[in-house]
Amino acid sequence: MTCKNLIVFGLLSGITFRYWPLEEKRLGTPALQVKLVFNDSIHGHVELHPLLVQIIDTPQFQRLRYIKQFSGGYFVYPGASHNRFEHSIGVAYLAGLQAKTLRENQPDLEITDEDILCVEIAGLCHDLGHGPFSHLFDQMFMPQACKNEEWKHEDASVKMFEYLLEKNKDIQKYLTEMKKPRDEDDNLVFIKELIFGETKSEVVLVSSRWQYKGRGEDKSFLYEIVSNKQNGIDVDKFDYFARDCHYLGLKNNFDHMRYFKFTRVIEVETDERKHICSRDKEADNLYDLFYTRNRLHRRACQHRVKMSVDIMIKDALLKANNLIQFEGRDEQFFTISKAKNDMEAYTQLTGHRPELESSSSELKQAKNILKRIMRRDLYKLVGEAKVGHFNNSLYCITYDYGKGDKDPVGCCYFYNKHEPQKAFHITRQQVSNFLPDCFWEQTIRLYWKSKDETHLDAVVREFKVWCYDNGFQVIFRPAMLEVKSFTGIRLRIQQGCRGHFRL
Repeated sequence: MTCKNLIVFGLLSGITFRYWPLEEKRLGTPALQVKLVFNDSIHGHVELHPLLVQIIDTPQFQRLRYIKQFSGGYFVYPGASHNRFEHSIGVAYLAGLQAKTLRENQPDLEITDEDILCVEIAGLCHDLGHGPFSHLFDQMFMPQACKNEEWKHEDASVKMFEYLLEKNKDIQKYLTEMKKPRDEDDNLVFIKELIFGETKSEVVLVSSRWQYKGRGEDKSFLYEIVSNKQNGIDVDKFDYFARDCHYLGLKNNFDHMRYFKFTRVIEVETDERKHICSRDKEADNLYDLFYTRNRLHRRACQHRVKMSVDIMIKDALLKANNLIQFEGRDEQFFTISKAKNDMEAYTQLTGHRPELESSSSELKQAKNILKRIMRRDLYKLVGEAKVGHFNNSLYCITYDYGKGDKDPVGCCYFYNKHEPQKAFHITRQQVSNFLPDCFWEQTIRLYWKSKDETHLDAVVREFKVWCYDNGFQVIFRPAMLEVKSFTGIRLRIQQGCRGHFRL
């Protein structure tokens, strides 16, 4: 069965779209020399460079319309219907806005129009590689479908960007011929490095030798705009915080527009590189940013019902993995988990479902799981417990401020108005005594998958005993306890119960 007969798992949408032939547009035409305006629900009227519009009007980018930002969260928050498509446009806009603000405030940085355009393109294309249901695909489905492979959606984002250029020669030609700030710079490599890059950013941060190829060391700060490995403060988060909070009905305490007004680039003595630094008085605003991230995870991303739906979708994908194939290059066909190896096939892999009326008995198990979701016959949450640093082989929910057990603001650089060229760190004690001592917490959750609840009470009791025996603090809820689901450990609930129950 091919995707032409059945495109599965778009149950989060319920709306049938169709692709239409894209009008042939050339970058050299007068109409495309004028910036176009989008009316965005978060940022208002957004102007985009015509090249970005050309990228948007490709099938490789249009697929993001059918990839939900919040996967199973749509079944908990009715407003959480937003997609990667609008998020990517928002990130592109904010990336350009931050780069332009830095250039306006510090002309000596010599930020060129080409630098800004590359940063905007990277922001636009940073999520091209997301699979169906966003992080559910790369964090839950892929680790089980391809157990011996390490794969991140950033890998696919770079490959999809390359495939987009291959299929759209006008865009490739424009970027290849675009002016470079210096002869040794490479615009295409720069964009890929901003998205993910071959060079691991964590290595670059501690290395004395500059390892990026797209731009020289004097432009190191540009690598902190779209995806900031230094401290996690980047425009990707700015947009999804604002967008997620808006559609979830939560309050966003962080003001990214104020952040832009109080940032400047300073060369830091410790590594002799230029970093984006904040005014000292903005430390509170940054703590609001990381608190907002933590609150989004607690109330939405890791919501117990949302996680139940995610696990069910993941199970359905696993059941159908080898039964649905997508046509790639040279008439080769790829399963759901293998489509990542061929971008032509991967382009067809979305969360969109125009029909789910296949009579194939092979897909019966997967369809039954999806039907349970639609009837809200969800996996039951048995319990939840707080744990310490747990064995990495187990799947745990982690709540933090973005830097593990570290204070993320301790990784940020600041300046004051009296010495605007001197960067320094600020400790949390200097900000407020009300800030937390611990920035990290893990919980485990156990879900009951069977529709037969005969032994559910016994499982709950046995789970409590197991937690107490292992020194875990059980979290009680009015209906049931909450805990995080595992892979790798099996627990025999009670003698006489059938089989083992996976944590």
